[in-house]
Amino acid sequence: MKKKATVAEEPVEMAPSEEEEEEEDSEAPVKAKRSKPDEEVVYQPVKLSRSDLYRPPTAEELSQLKETESLFHCSLLKMQMEELLREVALSEHRRQQIDSFTQTVTELLQAVPDSPEVEVSDLSWLSGAVKIPFLLMPKVTKGKFHMAPPASVDLIGSYPLGTCTKPRIVVDLAVTIPADVLHPKDILNQRYPRKRALYLAGLAQYLASSSDIGAMRYSCLHGNRLRPVLLLTPPDSSSFTVRVHACPPPGFFKPSRFHPQRNNIRTEWYTGLQTSQSDSSEPPTPHYNSSVLGDLLPRAHLQFLSAVSSQCSAFAKGVALLKVWLRQRELDQGTGCFNGFLASMLLAYLLTTHRISNTMTAYQLLRNSLNFLASADLTVNGISLAKDPDSTAPPLAEFHSAFQVVFVDPSGHLNMCADMTACTYKQLQHEASVSMQFWDNPSVDGFHSLLMTPKPMIRTSDHVFQLCELVKLQSSCKKLNLLSELMDHSGNYVHAALPFILSLLQQGLGQRVHLLTHSLSPDPEWSVESEAPKHKAQPPLAFGLLLRQELAASVLERGPPADSPKAAEFRQLWGSRSELRRFQDSAITEAVLWDGESMCQKRLVPKQIVTHLLRLHADIPESCVRYVGAMVDDVIKTGSEVPSTGEEVSLLVVQAYDDLSRKLWKLEGLPLSITAVQGAHPALRYTQVFPPQPLKMDYSFFDKEKTSRSLVPKEGKPCPTYITPITMICHMEGSGKWPHDRLAIRHIRAAFHINLGELLKKQHNYTCRPCPTHLDVWKDGLAFRIQVAYHREPQVLRESVNAEGLLVVRDNEEAQALEMATIHKPLLTSTLHGLQQEHPCFGSVCRLVKRWLGAQLFSADITEDTADLLVASLFLQPAPFTSPGSPQVGFLRFLHLLSSFDWRNNPLIVNLNNQLTATDYTEIKNDFMASRESLPVMFIATPKDKKLSMWTKRAPSVQVSGHKYLLL
Repeated sequence: MKKKATVAEEPVEMAPSEEEEEEEDSEAPVKAKRSKPDEEVVYQPVKLSRSDLYRPPTAEELSQLKETESLFHCSLLKMQMEELLREVALSEHRRQQIDSFTQTVTELLQAVPDSPEVEVSDLSWLSGAVKIPFLLMPKVTKGKFHMAPPASVDLIGSYPLGTCTKPRIVVDLAVTIPADVLHPKDILNQRYPRKRALYLAGLAQYLASSSDIGAMRYSCLHGNRLRPVLLLTPPDSSSFTVRVHACPPPGFFKPSRFHPQRNNIRTEWYTGLQTSQSDSSEPPTPHYNSSVLGDLLPRAHLQFLSAVSSQCSAFAKGVALLKVWLRQRELDQGTGCFNGFLASMLLAYLLTTHRISNTMTAYQLLRNSLNFLASADLTVNGISLAKDPDSTAPPLAEFHSAFQVVFVDPSGHLNMCADMTACTYKQLQHEASVSMQFWDNPSVDGFHSLLMTPKPMIRTSDHVFQLCELVKLQSSCKKLNLLSELMDHSGNYVHAALPFILSLLQQGLGQRVHLLTHSLSPDPEWSVESEAPKHKAQPPLAFGLLLRQELAASVLERGPPADSPKAAEFRQLWGSRSELRRFQDSAITEAVLWDGESMCQKRLVPKQIVTHLLRLHADIPESCVRYVGAMVDDVIKTGSEVPSTGEEVSLLVVQAYDDLSRKLWKLEGLPLSITAVQGAHPALRYTQVFPPQPLKMDYSFFDKEKTSRSLVPKEGKPCPTYITPITMICHMEGSGKWPHDRLAIRHIRAAFHINLGELLKKQHNYTCRPCPTHLDVWKDGLAFRIQVAYHREPQVLRESVNAEGLLVVRDNEEAQALEMATIHKPLLTSTLHGLQQEHPCFGSVCRLVKRWLGAQLFSADITEDTADLLVASLFLQPAPFTSPGSPQVGFLRFLHLLSSFDWRNNPLIVNLNNQLTATDYTEIKNDFMASRESLPVMFIATPKDKKLSMWTKRAPSVQVSGHKYLLL
């Protein structure tokens, strides 16, 4: 049982509840009957007859083997899927608890007493303790109301369908409001939603006196304030929740009254001002209409899904896997989410349109669903489950004119994605596309990446910013003239303004972003004794940007020519920032130039765009926009006059190195030619926290010492600045003249250092200082330390002659250190330099990571090379994410890697230059498991180091690794 609980924790990010532990304990007595506690159990091998031992596999076993071979990479993936499905499924014990409690609630609801009829606006019949779960704006509307027992109480939703999953167990109960409580004209001016809320308040007032009911709270169905629900929990448990919906009798309202182009909220009633508009000129209220219509169809939806599910044996399991996938991406909860109901309807659509077969497994259902989501754009071409819609059902074009995403239910009247924004669907489409790319990659653990790894916005998006003080959006609605949208959303200015803000940002950011996402406002919950929370009470609205690296940092926004009809539109979008500019191609166009003297400022050009557009068009001040990316760059600034994170200095170092390298190649007069010049310093891969800055020496501060030709500081002058040498390895060609003695090789290398210094001084006038072990060269204000290397020297260091005169080859630390310095480090530096060219923020992430490691006193245990490799793994194998596009998202993923990676049971494979094949991955994992006890705690494998993990051989220790996890 413990093993199963562990698997459940990861996909759902929740520890087992007390009730689950009690459930496990309740099974313990059954297991205890097998043997006495003090009796030692001795298991005997099962004796099989010869016929049983050599019995051929059955047809079912052959079918399972064939399925495993054709559908899964290996049998392990199939077992992982089966174990996950067992973990999220409800146990029989939990089902019994749910059935018992729902039966109790049903009996209590059927005994609700009648109350006298009052005006809808009269709340005097409610006790002072229980409040109505509705924001009464405007306060008064027409209509009569009285309490009466429900016409029926039915289970709806996922529980009777068999698709209810852990850990968030919600059981839906539909309570039918008696027909005499409602009126056919209640669809107008919020009369029905208010009566619905009053009926729920009456139920809460009656249930409050029952000891069979535990905590009671109000909430809203998917954040829709027009559809409040009552949440009930058992008195002795909180492991599941019963969600009570108040619904009109089936067929009570005509569906045709809720078409997207119909109006059911009158402007005069909503504003309180008399208008001359006729009913035909009133603006449509599609969101309000879909909210009311949604209450008419839950029983029909359950009947439809039950019929589809009965024909596909794996339907419930397929929905469960799709729910887990959505949960990990935070797309299944909140306003406009793609919830479990939509997941069920999507599978039903694929089955009824024969895009997938009824005989498919849950794994195939998941794959085909993701493939459909990745390829189908419901923002352009909506889909409908209505096979034979009646003549009153509106066409898809009418739905598209009112909603951004269109997915019509089997009745043909309801758009089930009415509250979903186009950005949310694009995010869903992007996630499905990324999942399909990673799923079949043999080097990626598809199961763990796609179903077990959470993807919160803060670790998914390159840039994240929040809109605080949401009450400011009221003025945004006023400036954007969104009165009809406010009426449609019943005064919810956050949801009314959101589509326009998203459209504004999408237009301004343009090609700079690959994807614009936003957080889904969580469903509010509050006590039945409290007033409904205001719209401004919800948490800040978060937005995520997935950047296009090649365009995101551009400081110039070039617009249309000055005489183009689109020039006025461009000037209207950018306001005073737009100006006419002449370019090198002689074109005169509108353009916007953003601040960007350093890479740090260029990286934050999206921030400048966002704050400018929101202030100009939505009256949102910059103080209300909290941009997360700006905070991270402040940590790694170098302190220069122009804000910089050191990238420009690193570039100067690399340029000076490249120039010196070319001149070394072209040196004339060397006895042996140079075969390779390689950098072996973190600054040459852009990953040093504080790269060496070019210095201009003030020689008036020093005296010259003639004997050693050194500079000595004068008395009273400041101490000279420390200059960090930049290591370079210069490999000389092999020759028969190289000695075979370690001491002689060192003398030859010292001679080469002297010779190189003389030639550099003579041919390029560089100041050089030769030493036995290296040559220091002063160039462009930087000190380069050149070390000559001979490729056979490590082998010479391993050779020795024993007392018998025999040649013995034995590895030793001196040879390993030399090999590391002259072969492995230069190779790693050149490889990571190439990675920086492909991903411009790689170096910034590394430097930010090293700052954090230094602050936590881990620098001695996780070396610079190890830290660079850990960060490289985030870029080379980012699954289930895309490669980091900003320092902060790379840093956060690094922290998550350290805290979540199972170093004990898995090697971290860093596929530099994409040199490892699928066979190499298997070989590395097998060797790792076979030699685990003798390997380092943190094992990192690379194409040139598959078995030893040379970078982490000495550190970190087990104790430091454990301390690191505690810190995170």
